[in-house]
Amino acid sequence: MTYEEQIERLYNRFPSYQIVGNRAYKPGIETIREFDEALGRPHERYRTIHVAGTNGKGSVCHLLASALAHTGLKVGLYSSPHLVDFRERMKVVEADGFRMISRDEVSAFLTKWDTFFETHDPSFFEITTAMAFDFFAREQVDIAVIETGLGGRLDSTNIITPILSIITNIGLEHCAYLGYTLEEIAFEKGGIIKPGVPVVIGSEDEHTGPVFERLAKERKSPLLHASDYNMDTASITADDLDLRGDYQQENLRTVLCALSQLGALTPEATEGLKSAAATTGLRGRWESIDLGEGRPRLICDIGHNPHGLRWVFSQLRAAEAQRVFIIFGMVADKDLESVAKFMPKSGKHFRYIFTQASTNRAITAKELSDRLRPFGIWGKAVPGVKKALESALEKADSNDLVFVGGSNFTVADALEALEN
Repeated sequence: MTYEEQIERLYNRFPSYQIVGNRAYKPGIETIREFDEALGRPHERYRTIHVAGTNGKGSVCHLLASALAHTGLKVGLYSSPHLVDFRERMKVVEADGFRMISRDEVSAFLTKWDTFFETHDPSFFEITTAMAFDFFAREQVDIAVIETGLGGRLDSTNIITPILSIITNIGLEHCAYLGYTLEEIAFEKGGIIKPGVPVVIGSEDEHTGPVFERLAKERKSPLLHASDYNMDTASITADDLDLRGDYQQENLRTVLCALSQLGALTPEATEGLKSAAATTGLRGRWESIDLGEGRPRLICDIGHNPHGLRWVFSQLRAAEAQRVFIIFGMVADKDLESVAKFMPKSGKHFRYIFTQASTNRAITAKELSDRLRPFGIWGKAVPGVKKALESALEKADSNDLVFVGGSNFTVADALEALEN
C-alpha cells in the first residue's frame, strides 16, 4: 500500500481521539507495555523528559526541544495532535532545524507490526507512541521530549522513566475520564511523577498544589515550583520568542525552571528558546501569517478550552486593529458556556463568523451561533472553514485583523486552505 493508503487504513482500524473523541479513549498501559517489550524497550536507549498538563504542554515541549538542540544535543520530540501532516507528531530536532519521520518509515512500521495489531488491538495513540519511541531509538537521539496524550497516570507514554517530569497546569477538561474536580485531575496528571525523579509544576492553586505536594512526598521526588523561578535573572522574556501569545510567559517560566534544574540553561539554550517555532516547526500558537501587502493581519491559535481561550480573547481585545474578524469553531465536548464569558461582545469592532471544521466532532456553525447569541455574541454562520476564511478576507482590509481559532481542527482546516 502507498503511504496515504496506510494512513487511511490506520485511521479506519484504530479511531483516534483527534477524529472521534471520547470513543477512542483507552485507559491503561498493559498493551503499550507488551508492544514496548516486542520492540525491545526502545525508550530505554535514550534519556527522556515527560510533560503533562491541561494547556501549554505542546509549547513547553517544543521550547524545551529547541533549547536542548541548540546545546548540541540530538532531540526526539513526540507531541499531538498534528495539524496538517500525521508525521508532525514525531520529529528529530537539531540546532539547524527539525526533520519529521519519513513516509517510508511510517509505512514500514505499520507493515512490520500489522500482526501485533491484529492480536493485541492497540489504540491509535498506543501505535503512534510505540512508533515514536522506536523512531527515536533508530535515530540514536540523545534525549526525547515526550508529551502525554490525555491525562498521565494511565497515558500510553507513562511507561517511561524520565530524568525530569513537568506538569504545566490543571484545568477542568476530559472530566468523564480524569475526574470532575481539579484535585482528581491533578492526581491523574500527577501520575507521571516517578520515584526520585524531579518534577516541575508550572502553575498550581489551592486545589492542585496539595495533590502535587503529596504525590512528590510519597515518591520522594524533588518538587520545583516554576512560580519560584526569578524571571528577573533571565536574559530572555516572552517578547523575545518567535512563539507569540501572551500565555507563553507562563510557559517560558516553566521551561526556564526546567532547564535550570537540568543544568542546561546556557546562552545557547536561550537562543534556542528564541527560535523554538522555527527550529521545531510548531504551528498554531498565535501564529501570524503574512497575506501580502494591503491585506489584513491573520492570526491562528489552537486554544480550545476556557483556560486557553481566556488568554486568547484577552490578547484580541488588546490588538491594534480597526476591526477584528473572529472565525470561530469548536468541538461539541467543550464547555462553550464557560468560554463565552471571555469572548468580546459583537459590534462594530468585533465581528464573528461561526464555522464548522471538517470533523464529526465539530459543533455546527448554526448551533454555535444559536448558543452564543444569548451572551451578546452573534455573527454569520458559515459551514466550512475555507468558506468562512474567504468571507472574512473579502470584508477585511489592511487595517483589520482576522483571527482563526476555537479548536485544533478549525486552525488545521485554515492552514490547509491557505497552503493549498
